[in-house]
Amino acid sequence: MAQPSANLAIALLHHPVYNKRRELVTTALTNLDLHDIARSSRTFGLSRFYIVTPSLEQRRLAERITGHWQEGWGATYNPDRREALSIVRICATLQQAVAEYQTGFNAPVRTVITGAAQRSNSIDWTSLRQRLDEQQNPHLLLLGTGWGLTEECFQAADFILEPISGAGSYNHLSVRSAAAILLDRLMGSR
Repeated sequence: MAQPSANLAIALLHHPVYNKRRELVTTALTNLDLHDIARSSRTFGLSRFYIVTPSLEQRRLAERITGHWQEGWGATYNPDRREALSIVRICATLQQAVAEYQTGFNAPVRTVITGAAQRSNSIDWTSLRQRLDEQQNPHLLLLGTGWGLTEECFQAADFILEPISGAGSYNHLSVRSAAAILLDRLMGSR
């Protein structure tokens, strides 16, 4: 079993994100995202995976899903799922997620944002992996839902990570797939 990473966590933001018309929206939680990103996060040794949504109903749904696998029949039926979902934290805002992750660290949490578009001021995988290997500041990797995180999110982040590039011009991965690729590149054994 991988040891928990002391300096990397993921936050899946359902707000503020764009829809396909670039309007600011709040997206709905999906069961698949919650389960699959938690499983990838735990596989690569992360100790925290944040679900961020301002919607009280969506936070309650996330609590119900994770609770099912943490106690009672679900916990007994699938202990591996229980372990993966044990790292999920549910927050109303990114600021709450950062504050919760900050506890236990003296150095400030650095936010790392990524998206599908190439940006001139992005850092590459090797540079971020080196920062993580050197046990510098804790880092919170921000992933967006819908049609991506807002420009304000990119401007407020400490680092912009270069996008995942495929074999051609098509670049529209599911957030679950992107999370797994990101974690393998940043935390996977080499």
